[in-house]
Amino acid sequence: MEVFTIFPDVVEAYCTTSIVGRARRAGVVDLRVHDLRSAATDPHRSVDDAPFGGGAGMVLAPEPVFAAVEKVDPVRPLYLLSPAGRRFDQRVAEELAGGVEGSGGGAGFALLCGRYEGVDQRIVEHLVDGELSVGDYVLAGGELAALVVVEAVVRLLPGALGNEASLADESFSDGLLEYPQYTRPAVFREWPVPEMLLSGHHSEIARWRRAQSLRRTLERRPDLLAARGGLSEGEQRLLEEFGLA
Repeated sequence: MEVFTIFPDVVEAYCTTSIVGRARRAGVVDLRVHDLRSAATDPHRSVDDAPFGGGAGMVLAPEPVFAAVEKVDPVRPLYLLSPAGRRFDQRVAEELAGGVEGSGGGAGFALLCGRYEGVDQRIVEHLVDGELSVGDYVLAGGELAALVVVEAVVRLLPGALGNEASLADESFSDGLLEYPQYTRPAVFREWPVPEMLLSGHHSEIARWRRAQSLRRTLERRPDLLAARGGLSEGEQRLLEEFGLA
């Protein structure tokens, strides 16, 4: 996994901590960060220029970006973080994780962080293999978007998490939001933990959690349910059983 950016220290700082940092130190993932300015040839190590035809802001120029990528010859595919890209979600994260070395897949992928007002279109057409978007909003650059992709993918790799079973219950793992979680104390400021979670009946707790997950998704993200074909008859009965329909 590789990241190209004009702010390598920003990316490196985050990727030395928490799950990603532990995964790197344990050899779960080989993450390399490259400075796009390393291939700039002018004294100021410039990587941007004014756009032809005028307009506000600057644009990442093709020469230093092509040179930086070609010097490294990164793993492919190489994705540009861009608002015009394919929407990044849990399914895409799973696809990318399946291609990371050590996961049973291939060698991985690389990310190119945009910056300024965009990138020269020749980078899009002739250098990268695709584009990814983390949402319909504008960031100052692709670094935060790249970190979203990196963390979402790394945590799916075998050995990245201390408890691999936790992946199965997370939001979006089955097209649903995760059920509500509680911890001690059993009563906090007169707000009790649901009695079911204190019952010790693990099979019933699992069914209750499934029902809660369905209700939460139905109320907050009905689009997720629609994408998976709506509620099944069994799921509808489960909601009715727990009084959540």
